[in-house]
Amino acid sequence: MNIALMANDKKKELMVQFCTAYRSILAQHNVSATATTGRLVAETTGLPIHLVLAGNQGGPEQIMARIAYDEVDIVFFFTDPNSRDPQQDQCLVETLRLCDTYNVPCATNLASAEMLILGLQRGDLDWRELSRPKRLKRQA
Repeated sequence: MNIALMANDKKKELMVQFCTAYRSILAQHNVSATATTGRLVAETTGLPIHLVLAGNQGGPEQIMARIAYDEVDIVFFFTDPNSRDPQQDQCLVETLRLCDTYNVPCATNLASAEMLILGLQRGDLDWRELSRPKRLKRQA
């Protein structure tokens, strides 16, 4: 599976903690992330992370394009619900719209992320691979 990680500034540490806790599951998949989030996760966990641009340089848009091109199976986007940044809010809205459009599971908080990662471990998301047998797997 191809997993994308994004986190608002105030949630980056939570993303690192989440990835540390579920490192063994994430290690079995291709993980990509926006630059700052991915660098923090990679440094802490040792996971190989494919980095796209930083958030303010277009990284979220790169992830969104990958969602639209069916190159992302799961999105973990830890958001700050108290943010008053219209750019972050727009990024969240657009990411959720694309995930809904292309039927990509997306977690925006720790509770939903844990449910999603444990479902991934159990095989609950295998239907994504089975529904597109001719899909090319991206390599991180």
